[in-house]
Amino acid sequence: MPVIASSIKFGTDGWRGVIGDEFTFERLALVAPVAAKVLYDTYYSTVGSRTIIVGYDRRFMAEDFARAVADAVTAVGFDVLLSESYAPTPAFSWAAKELNALGALVITASHNPGPYLGLKVKGYFGGSVSPEVTKDIEALLSVGVPTAATPGKLERFDPWPSYTQGLEGKVDITKIREAIASGKLTVFADVMHGAAASGLGRLLGDRIHELNTNRDPLFGGGAPEPLPKYLSQLFDTIRNHREQNPSGLSVGLVFDGDCDRIAAVDGNANFLSSQVLIPILIDHLTQRRNFTGEIVKTVSGSDLIPKVAALYNLSIFETAVGYKYIADRMLAAPVLLGGEESGGIGYGSHIPERDALLSALYVLEAIVESGLDLGDYYRHLQQQTGFTSAYDRIDLPLASMDVRARLLQQLQTQPLKEIAGKAVIDCNTIDGYKFRLADNSWLMIRFSGTEPVLRLYCEAATIEEVHKTLAWAKDWAE
Repeated sequence: MPVIASSIKFGTDGWRGVIGDEFTFERLALVAPVAAKVLYDTYYSTVGSRTIIVGYDRRFMAEDFARAVADAVTAVGFDVLLSESYAPTPAFSWAAKELNALGALVITASHNPGPYLGLKVKGYFGGSVSPEVTKDIEALLSVGVPTAATPGKLERFDPWPSYTQGLEGKVDITKIREAIASGKLTVFADVMHGAAASGLGRLLGDRIHELNTNRDPLFGGGAPEPLPKYLSQLFDTIRNHREQNPSGLSVGLVFDGDCDRIAAVDGNANFLSSQVLIPILIDHLTQRRNFTGEIVKTVSGSDLIPKVAALYNLSIFETAVGYKYIADRMLAAPVLLGGEESGGIGYGSHIPERDALLSALYVLEAIVESGLDLGDYYRHLQQQTGFTSAYDRIDLPLASMDVRARLLQQLQTQPLKEIAGKAVIDCNTIDGYKFRLADNSWLMIRFSGTEPVLRLYCEAATIEEVHKTLAWAKDWAE
């Protein structure tokens, strides 16, 4: 197999690399036609279409890379609908389903830092393709796809109108707009210079206070990831607003680079990850929208999720980390909501895709209809379930892939019996190693599949216990 082909590997959601190094026009021109061919081989008998959606986010030269994808795909005989502008990745997944396409190829590196770009592959059903499909793409790279005698057609389309119209129909959009217009609710949206820019404004009007709305391929020197370390401006903005408006409801909504992950900040400037938002959304959707169905969570999800699900007799299905596994379950069973700790949340009433704008609308609807600040809503759920916890995660760079291999072998051959002074009572190996401890807290150790990085997750009764356990895990790894 040529080196260029063998070095292209798909992770939990797509292929990514540093622009000009791993991610180049040459490599993209190899991958894109192969991805289109595999989509055709996998789905044509079901959908009967030869059309591929091509979209992109706001990263450096993303529109140029998207055009290169479109040209490469039409050259091997497929028709292409190329986006006229950046848009959220879920908008392109939506377009694949709405426009009866084979699937979508989206130029994005999601939440990665500025030097990265990548390619996500979506199926006709409006969600990420399965690991089997990405393995087929990798296998075919060494062969390639011949140029067609008759190239396909290339047309442009605007992804926003159909997508936003579809989202509006999912919530009581009038009630949310009225709450914002009357001043009862103030909404701040940190779009992190990414593809969520203009999204809430299109849905809810010009009274949305959007932060970091300009296109900045360097993302202010950070990364477009909804984590507290990147949100100092939003925290300060909400604190200042609360000082000047102590009685009204306010919320900050945070979107990652391609708008498929979400976090929030409550009216007191407390950060709320999806570990908090998922239980709130389960409660809101069951109690006020009368939704039902299975709750799908990744193995790294909070213990509060099954406890809230149990309040309403909802079953839980647990998957490995990666939204594609949730999407697979959504295609196979009646699902109310599927969510992951890193911010991706999707809904059985929508497409099998995490969608941060729809999550934002549901969060706003929950605030408006409950009359509660998000932080108060969360505390109410803790009281209902009798369960209080704290959560954190760290990504630990390792010196090399050899160090990664050595640590993995150690976990396999010398199982941990005690962690941070607490006995290990169980180990879940769905994805990595999730150790349940004697006090019912847990530590999860998971390795990146493509780089020397160790991901450490922990939930415990207090944030002090969380940090103590994570510090123990870091010392163990080093």
